Amino acid sequence: MSERFVGKTVIVTGAAGGIGLAAVERFASEGAQIVAVDLKQSPLEDALALAKTAGVDAIAVGADVSDAADVRRYIGEAVSRFGGVDGLFNNAGIEGAVAPIEEYPDDVFDKVMSVNVKGVFLGMKHIAPVLRNRGGGAIVNTSSVAGLTGNAVISAYVASKHAVIGLTRCGAQAYAAEGIRVNAVCPSPIDTRMMRSLEEGLRANMDDAEEPVDVVAAMQASIPAGRYGTPAEVAALVAFLMSDEASFMNGGVHTIDGGMTSA
Repeated sequence: MSERFVGKTVIVTGAAGGIGLAAVERFASEGAQIVAVDLKQSPLEDALALAKTAGVDAIAVGADVSDAADVRRYIGEAVSRFGGVDGLFNNAGIEGAVAPIEEYPDDVFDKVMSVNVKGVFLGMKHIAPVLRNRGGGAIVNTSSVAGLTGNAVISAYVASKHAVIGLTRCGAQAYAAEGIRVNAVCPSPIDTRMMRSLEEGLRANMDDAEEPVDVVAAMQASIPAGRYGTPAEVAALVAFLMSDEASFMNGGVHTIDGGMTSA
């Protein structure tokens, strides 16, 4: 493994599991000091253990990414511990409900937008001055193939991930002259807890039929590669975009989807 992040500090939100945890492992393996953030601090023990195994320093911060005070606090703790920040993986997100638009709960819609959109916005807003003080840096936002397409039963999630792409492009324009790059990744279905939740929701929303549909098989069949992606595959792309090797990549919307959006 390379050492692209030795001497650098990276914040990962949504770090307790899935893509976030895989990103912690990847950044730590390449020498980064880690600030692992999730809603509760206790589930971040695995992230700290991965950092320890890699021989790097790390802290865990419980924070609500949709709360400005909490965002300022996790960034402040990063600066206090490590003297600055070089990158933010703005990854925290929730799936919300699986339901037709007319049946979608208003409160759940609001929650999805708060976490998935406001959380990304606040992360960008409050990390920018810190990256500026460092002489530049990188932000990677987690969108989704759902940010490029539509889906009848996950409207809040789809809307939120389209918005993440919009915020990414705004940030790229706003901060490029200061050496701050902002890119988005758009994974297809990834083999995580979130996908298990969506599978259950899709099953519950199926019309009664004579022939039951295998949701997992149907989802995988929609991906030309014929399978879900892995968190480690997404983390590898995120690490590249965060690294100096991607120094001229800014405002990009990068699919990692096994060809799902190629048609």
